[in-house]
Amino acid sequence: MPENDLSPATRGRKRDPERDAAILEATIDLLAEVGYDGLSTAKVADRAQAGKGTMYRRWPTKTDLVLDAVAHMKAQQIDLEALPDTGSLRGDLLALFQPQDSAQVDRILRAMAGVVSMISQVHGLAETGDYSIFEPWIAANSVLMERARTRGEISSTADVALAAQIIPSMAAYRALILRVAIDRDLLLRLVDQVVLPALSDGPVNLASS
Repeated sequence: MPENDLSPATRGRKRDPERDAAILEATIDLLAEVGYDGLSTAKVADRAQAGKGTMYRRWPTKTDLVLDAVAHMKAQQIDLEALPDTGSLRGDLLALFQPQDSAQVDRILRAMAGVVSMISQVHGLAETGDYSIFEPWIAANSVLMERARTRGEISSTADVALAAQIIPSMAAYRALILRVAIDRDLLLRLVDQVVLPALSDGPVNLASS
């Protein structure tokens, strides 16, 4: 069926979450393979075997498509309804970290390099792009920290909004600039030497965590 010859029933068809996910996964794959400059909505449609007309209606530009794809990739790694609950903030933050194999890390880093190119080319995209990419991690950290505040584990006046951005910001710097992922050793140092002290009124007693 030609793209512009869609019936009213076709135009009104509900979106299929599984189909959308397949399209967004194809977008990440191509972003990692050819970068932002080499990516096009048409190429993604071909890779995902999706109708080009449908693609352009849902994502009018490839920037819209990439932002949704990267947000999808990050959201897959975080389930706000099933966050770790180890009994301590330190334990929760460490449990949130899920090691990935080298192929997964390479795919993510290559995709992030494409995002850097996109942000540098599209005027006014910096804040929007950063939010889409890292918001799920910031939201997860905020939930864990607010839970710790309720337990009385951290200061009642702690700046949770700021502290929740520390680890995602370091992850962004390493992924987008250094092209390396955060490893567990660095995560431990960030949690113990930066995040927990920032949330505490006094010295952090790691032995009790």
